[in-house]
Amino acid sequence: MKIAVFGTGDVGRCLATRLAGLGHDVVLGSRTADNPAAAAWAAEHGGRHGTFADAAAHGELVVNATGGTVSLDALTAAGAANLDGKVVLDVSNPLDFSGGFPPALAVPAEGSVAEQLQGAFPGARVVKALNTMHNALMVDPSRVDGPHNVFVCGDDDGAKADVAGLLRSFGWTGERILDLGGLAAARELESLVLLWVRLSGVLGTADLNFAILR
Repeated sequence: MKIAVFGTGDVGRCLATRLAGLGHDVVLGSRTADNPAAAAWAAEHGGRHGTFADAAAHGELVVNATGGTVSLDALTAAGAANLDGKVVLDVSNPLDFSGGFPPALAVPAEGSVAEQLQGAFPGARVVKALNTMHNALMVDPSRVDGPHNVFVCGDDDGAKADVAGLLRSFGWTGERILDLGGLAAARELESLVLLWVRLSGVLGTADLNFAILR
């Protein structure tokens, strides 16, 4: 599959590397065509890089791994025409580090970044997933023992099915993928990351996740 990954930080590069390793045709997108981190990733992994618009034009599916406070700007730069009809997997969190650590949550007026993006780009099919864990665990759930969950929400069932297929290719088995319903559930998912940050500090590890037991 042709996949665009927005964001050249740890999350974007980790996801792009895993996707490329699975045989997908990945373009890593950033604000500028000459982004050094994107160029270094492409050289190391045999992929390609370009602007957000370049990546979006290439991708059949778009992964938004930019910071949640700048995600709207990234998708705006990509262009609505390049996003129409495409699944946008939003893994972002609107974390505000201006007051130091731990961060605060910068909640958009729409209630979540995912809803903000869906409202701004109605032709896109936005799905929220993977934002409640460390990037290494996103692509390798075996890093944490026992049953634990990845959450998914979105208003388009077909888009959620496409994302679930991608998650299964990362190693998330069907029973671990928990569909929370419509995209409004992204409000709780984006808030949940604050608890993850706190737990990671208390436990001294990023290899942790949430498990729903019943």
